[in-house]
Amino acid sequence: MSKTPASFKKVSDQIRSDLSDLIRQGQLLPGVPIDEAALSKRYGVSKTPIREALLQLEAQGLLKSQSRGGMVLVKMDLRQLLSLFELLSEIEAIAVRLASDRITPEELTALESVHNDSKIFADTEDLTGWQKANEHFHEIIYHAARNTFLREEALRIRAQTGAYRIHAFGALGRIHSSFVQHGHIVEALRQRDSSQASRVMIKHLLPANDAQTMTSFIMNIPKDLLTN
Repeated sequence: MSKTPASFKKVSDQIRSDLSDLIRQGQLLPGVPIDEAALSKRYGVSKTPIREALLQLEAQGLLKSQSRGGMVLVKMDLRQLLSLFELLSEIEAIAVRLASDRITPEELTALESVHNDSKIFADTEDLTGWQKANEHFHEIIYHAARNTFLREEALRIRAQTGAYRIHAFGALGRIHSSFVQHGHIVEALRQRDSSQASRVMIKHLLPANDAQTMTSFIMNIPKDLLTN
């Protein structure tokens, strides 16, 4: 029995969402080709919805077509990467500024709970646990900002930079400092201080605040993830 157009779209959207999550989490790396046959087998569908999902990801700038066929995750050069980090920090600053006016008491309580629960990951330098807690933390802020377009753009850039952030972040040992910054963000939101919340968020998202840290950041990115 053939799939209806509605169910076809639902399947392709789910595949796109799953792949976007894997890219954002660094489980699919820049430069790696997409195996359509493996995806078709995994989801139990033909290659048609797979290709539709891949075309959506290509439109978002996450994949690119190869001259010999198929698609590969996009690599970036250092200038492109730093530009995206800069843009992401400004978008997240807008999100937290909006959230400072719109966050509900229930959302603030949830944010505080996620922050407090994440302390164990900071104390033990558990990068995997921290990544999940960090995503949850920022998702609450996106929701509190009440702007779906802003959230979609932030998630798109997070996907584009996911592998780079994870490698550099883990190597620099920034989990504890990020935990502290999350605490400052929570306090600024509690005080409804939009200016302070924005300032802390920008500092939180930028990869470095001085030349020495920037050098360490650049040196810790694997060469094979960057274009020549």
